[in-house]
Amino acid sequence: MKEKEKPKLKLVRDAPPGKLRVVVTYLELTGGTVGAQVARRTPAEKIALLRAERPPLSYYRYLYAAVGEPWLWYERRRLSDPELAAVIHDPAVEIYVLYKSGVPAGFAEIDRRSGRTVELQYLGLVPDFIGSGLGSRLLGWALDAAFAGGAQRITVNTCSFDHPKALATYQRAGFVPVGQEVKIIDDPRKTGLLPPGAAPHVPIVEE
Repeated sequence: MKEKEKPKLKLVRDAPPGKLRVVVTYLELTGGTVGAQVARRTPAEKIALLRAERPPLSYYRYLYAAVGEPWLWYERRRLSDPELAAVIHDPAVEIYVLYKSGVPAGFAEIDRRSGRTVELQYLGLVPDFIGSGLGSRLLGWALDAAFAGGAQRITVNTCSFDHPKALATYQRAGFVPVGQEVKIIDDPRKTGLLPPGAAPHVPIVEE
């Protein structure tokens, strides 16, 4: 009897017009000391990390746009004010803003709503501060804060739209990849969520 042929998997290599192909990598970290080691790797002056408690929606939207627009962050832009407030004003969601010489330089968002498995929801720098070494310090402080609050496991994901060093930075901090998937999404520049000039490193698939 002829062996039944296994169905062939069709890899999605390109996206149709108005869509984008994105590869998402999921990582996790356990243990409570890596953050401190990363945070103290390089010295820096006039730096402060402050928790933003119930930040005004306009301020959060400013941070989210300043940090995320170059990397096509769009998810929070889809939320109405009440929807966004329900997330960022939840007591289990912590937002830490990094300041350099009094200027907002980036932020980290920690989501504890799942208990002792904590998600590092967002982490990034304002473009003017990328390459200054502040990224690894912000990551280290965020991990320290997560573990100090009782986290036993921290999860994070990064995608092919992010900074090319993002994945390596998480791995140097001790994160281990645990999964990967390919998604086809609506291009937020075509839907109006982001301006056409956002993330020039990601080509727009035209009609």
